[in-house]
Amino acid sequence: MASSMAQLGVLLANRGVLAGAQVRDALAGAGLTMRSAFTLTHLADGPVNQQALIDLLGVDPSALVAVLNELESLGLVSRQRDTADRRRHIVAITPDGTRALSEVESVLDKTDDDLFAALSPTERRQLERLLTKIADPGACG
Repeated sequence: MASSMAQLGVLLANRGVLAGAQVRDALAGAGLTMRSAFTLTHLADGPVNQQALIDLLGVDPSALVAVLNELESLGLVSRQRDTADRRRHIVAITPDGTRALSEVESVLDKTDDDLFAALSPTERRQLERLLTKIADPGACG
């Protein structure tokens, strides 16, 4: 049994490397990195303070500042001082950022179609549920 688990882990790691490369290439074609795409995705729900974004993304503050600097220079996000607490910044997606995120979602849908072409829609949903369960055991109920 331990042998099949190790084989499953190796198989998942191998596919993960290949999938990661395809996703990074697809995002690069849209002018974004994985971190910048994740950041835009979280901002799509509405403005948040920078510390909340750090917590959501699980990144080092300096790494987030670099991502936000890049996104801000592209006109995809804006940062403003929090009027309630001048030490904090509120980060919001811009209309250009919303358009870029829509493009990214289309690109990633196409990438998913390529990556999982061998799976039926039911199998894809099952794989998504299983991977979500591994990533966040509480997310599956």
